[in-house]
Amino acid sequence: MLFLTGLVLIFLVQWLHLRLLRLELPGGRLYRALPWILILLHVPLILFAGLRLLGLGGHDALPLLRGMARGGFYFQAFTVLHLLMGMVAEGLWHVWSRNRPEPPGEAVDPGRRAFLRTAALASTGAAVAFGAVGAKEAYGDPAITRRTLAFGDLPPGLDGLRLAHLSDLHSGPLVGPDLVRRWRDLTARERPDLLLITGDLVDSRPDELAPIIEAFQNFPTRFGSFAVLGNHDYFDDPRPIWRDLEAAGIRCLENASALVQRGGGTLALMGLQDPMARNGRFRRMVFGPGPRPTEAARDLPADAFRICLNHRPSEWEQALAAGARLTLSGHTHGGQINPIPGLSSAHLIGPRTDGLYREGEDLLYVSRGLGVVGLPLRIAAPPEIAILTLTRGEVRPRG
Repeated sequence: MLFLTGLVLIFLVQWLHLRLLRLELPGGRLYRALPWILILLHVPLILFAGLRLLGLGGHDALPLLRGMARGGFYFQAFTVLHLLMGMVAEGLWHVWSRNRPEPPGEAVDPGRRAFLRTAALASTGAAVAFGAVGAKEAYGDPAITRRTLAFGDLPPGLDGLRLAHLSDLHSGPLVGPDLVRRWRDLTARERPDLLLITGDLVDSRPDELAPIIEAFQNFPTRFGSFAVLGNHDYFDDPRPIWRDLEAAGIRCLENASALVQRGGGTLALMGLQDPMARNGRFRRMVFGPGPRPTEAARDLPADAFRICLNHRPSEWEQALAAGARLTLSGHTHGGQINPIPGLSSAHLIGPRTDGLYREGEDLLYVSRGLGVVGLPLRIAAPPEIAILTLTRGEVRPRG
């Protein structure tokens, strides 16, 4: 059903695009070949999407098809921008020419065609500029967010504990080893006591984890490194990811917990499994029950201060059910591409998009993450490494 819906949307968008292109472009061979050109551009995308849904596209046997499909996806994104610019241009043309008589004997007003052609060139230039700005933000050094989080009941021994929170690395076609190593170096400079990763380590395949393992194995912390998986980590069989993280010294908390002792205080780190584990959409296999707060909090000491790693901020209630005082999430990318100033695109998937949120005396921190998904761009959502310091004191609302 999902595949058919996507297919219908692709054909609808390209039909509208074809009509616009025929207004903008001159006649001749190119005019007659346009439908076939558009079909050829999208065949790899449709074929690859079908193979993924059958559980076959995750293998490395079709790297060329994967690359061509990504090109088709980029063209689809450009098409949407082009159509939006075309609609704006049509509106401006009708306002400007409403009192002008139609040229006699012309199927299409030459002035209108010239105006739309100019708008098309402008939209292409805007797309190039948009892409350049977005790529610079996506692949530049991430922002280092340093925040002190106060809790009145924090055990004295945990006062001053520094957490490095990373999320949404998306190692894969759009995030290479050099970028991952840079993130590792910037995080290590902060000298955190704990490294906590909240999912989407890979873009879609387990073998994409290799740069993360290379960069973060034996990461220097006093109390260790911990992670949970995100929805992208379940696009394929996650068992190699679990195995390789554990072998690299990064403990994977899937509906599980670990205890950290410091200065006589006890920290309980809990992790909730992502709902995608039970989805089975891509591999037709179920790899877990999804979030189980009761399992994550089982047998924890009553006096332990609880932190929960939970990929999706929409699942915060599940973390609260496990007794989490602080929940760390990602998933939203802070919207990743926010063309309207002051409005996050992530609001389409939920109200908690970026930064600190409060429920009573409990806190949620949502990271914008580090990598990208879909398009290699970030607009008004710079990548982020969050350094969070726990302290005893009054909880302050988001400011």
